Amino acid sequence: MRYHQSGNIPQKRHTIFKSPEDKFYYEQLFGTEGFHGISSLLYHIHRPTQIKSIGEPKDVAPKIAVEKNVTPRMFKGMNVTPEDDFMDSRKFLMVNNDLKMGLSKPRKSMDYFYKNAECDELLYAHSGSGILKTFVGNLEFSVGDYLIIPRGTIYQVELHSDDTVFFVVESHSPIYTPKRYRNEFGQLLEHSPFCERDIIAPTFVEPKDEKGEFLIKVKKENQITDFIYATHPFDVVGWDGYFYPYKFNIKNFEPITGRIHQPPPVHQTFEAHNFVVCSFCARMYDYHPMAIPAPYNHSNIDSDEVLFYTEGDFMSRNHIDLMDFTLHPGGIVHGPHPGAMERSIGKKFTEEYAVMVDPFRPLKITEEALKVEDPSYKTSWLEE
Repeated sequence: MRYHQSGNIPQKRHTIFKSPEDKFYYEQLFGTEGFHGISSLLYHIHRPTQIKSIGEPKDVAPKIAVEKNVTPRMFKGMNVTPEDDFMDSRKFLMVNNDLKMGLSKPRKSMDYFYKNAECDELLYAHSGSGILKTFVGNLEFSVGDYLIIPRGTIYQVELHSDDTVFFVVESHSPIYTPKRYRNEFGQLLEHSPFCERDIIAPTFVEPKDEKGEFLIKVKKENQITDFIYATHPFDVVGWDGYFYPYKFNIKNFEPITGRIHQPPPVHQTFEAHNFVVCSFCARMYDYHPMAIPAPYNHSNIDSDEVLFYTEGDFMSRNHIDLMDFTLHPGGIVHGPHPGAMERSIGKKFTEEYAVMVDPFRPLKITEEALKVEDPSYKTSWLEE
């Protein structure tokens, strides 16, 4: 992340800061990993601590159906059920102690505020558009946008249509850009497949100076609890720092190609503790005269591999639909479907887009996932 400043802030941090009406503004340190990680300072019109009431927690823990999985699987995202409510629509398909991932098909905008108090969130917009409204500003989103939302961010999502679909990852550790693409000062290097110009910070919005009853749903330890606050959470007059939500569009990722097939790490876009996120994008295929563009058979001994198919045709797989998830568990060999390697020879370009998540600890399969599983996938490599 890079330093960003919006609105009005005092010349010196932790000092008196008043409104033109001579009323105090209230400073908030917004950061992660104690006082060690990146942070921002926010300045509120009202104290951000004014709780009126706290409701009973609601359990939202994913229900695990398969604790230990060694089976290749396909989940048909097209068949995940939409829900009116934004949080109810979040259906997790695969989880472990580091992350949860799944699909969200909300049909209505949020009429409450939400805060994930323990996980960073990645929302990838597969379809639809809208506005992510946060206490540090707004981000308009559309198809192909990754929305990276740090833990603790208070937000609302306004939808522009009822056909919005998000691929969702909740991470128990911060989500960053890959370290190997950054120098010691945090700047993205020349060989990075994207740069700071591609990372969009929130647009500042005039603060809401409102009192009343404001519902913030707070998620922590697989429970959602309703907090009623006495003032509007979007009352921030200014902020600065390194910790804020942002967006990055998958089509601003510049693929790294070579004379022969490049391994998945060249597609890496984000990283967190014990998993990475990669973007497979439209690109030139390998240009060695004897190159085989299809990926080679491989065993990810130490990681599972999940692919979410979002746009285009997929050369290495037969019978893939958009919104499908494929899961290849660590230690089990996988590769192109029969005929895919042969079909790829001589091809010059691909228009495919997919998001890949590689967790370094095994994934558990939820009951929601089994509802939309294609059981024929595990034997789909058999030659006829």
